Amino acid sequence: MPSAKKNLKIGITCYPTFGGSGVLATELGKQLAQHGHEVHIISYALPYRLKGFYSNVFFHEVQVSTYTLFKYQPYTLSLAVKMHDVALEYDLDLLHVQYAIPHATSAWIVKEMLGRDNPIKVITTLHGTDITLVGQEESFRSITRFSIEKSDGVTAVSRYLYRQTVEELKVNKEIEIIPNFVDTELFKRTDERDCTRSMIAQPDERIIMHISNMRPVKRLLDVIRVFADVTKEAKVRLVLIGDGPDRPGAHRLAEELGVSDRVVFLGAQESIASLLNCADIALQPSASESFGLSILEALSVGAPVIATRCGGPEEVVIHGECGYLSKIGDVEDMSRNCLRLLKDQKLYNEFSKKARQRAVENYGIQKITRRYEDFYRNVLGC
Repeated sequence: MPSAKKNLKIGITCYPTFGGSGVLATELGKQLAQHGHEVHIISYALPYRLKGFYSNVFFHEVQVSTYTLFKYQPYTLSLAVKMHDVALEYDLDLLHVQYAIPHATSAWIVKEMLGRDNPIKVITTLHGTDITLVGQEESFRSITRFSIEKSDGVTAVSRYLYRQTVEELKVNKEIEIIPNFVDTELFKRTDERDCTRSMIAQPDERIIMHISNMRPVKRLLDVIRVFADVTKEAKVRLVLIGDGPDRPGAHRLAEELGVSDRVVFLGAQESIASLLNCADIALQPSASESFGLSILEALSVGAPVIATRCGGPEEVVIHGECGYLSKIGDVEDMSRNCLRLLKDQKLYNEFSKKARQRAVENYGIQKITRRYEDFYRNVLGC
């Protein structure tokens, strides 16, 4: 009879903010803990998805130096010290870091500090801007490549990101593609959950929803333009969730196009599942997207997605089945696709059903967590 696999002691380092990498890291940690593993989250602040008590999950805050000699505080070193201390105190089996820079660099320092007497494995998950933006800056290119190649295991959230890593950084390292996941029981269409629909739209209005950090890459102004076109033929309300540098410009454009009274800016929100439960269509016209977690969450609640052919969304959204994909910046095509779904209820219902099916069958949190567990054990050789 085969022996039972031992539970692991895992350190996870991530950014604690609202981005997809922080969400994945925190939700993965909680799932791993439910599977019996001991999980230690290491970051400069408590991740927003980690509020409350979770058995087998521990948080360790990085203390950043305030020494006045430093113009810019050396977070990479402070993080390495905290990761090293946690690894020693709790006898960690591995460090799973989200983002190459600076987390994989800090993890490599930890391995060097621990030495052969206290060996530890490092797994790096690549999410997107660590490769497509930061990693391609000349001042970071060599250290990004070095940190990835010094990792014991590397994963990427999409085939698109894998290709970007190999082609742009010339990384000579085997990379496992493990996509993002969604809790399909949390992100599920239900009449029981109060999504406050009556507070953000009239009963006869359909809701188009956009979720992002409102940086230029998300093309928020295209969202406004698409919506303005759709309002000419359908009774709709636009709900924008998130905040960022392009929000003021979106305000101005909505006023210029005469649709500001039908646009709701909700700012950053934690109750994403409840809000998506209100959405009829998710609109995500990004210029670049390594995966698109908000797209997957929309599919999970049965909201068809209107997105662009910009990388990750092409792997998540099946064009003509659970959503539509357009060329970047093609406002006319995106508007036409929105109206196609809003005007044909039978077609909409088919897309909604396939959207939910796509998320459940391919991206469920349990399925993807098991893939990470298998990857851990493969790297550890256990």
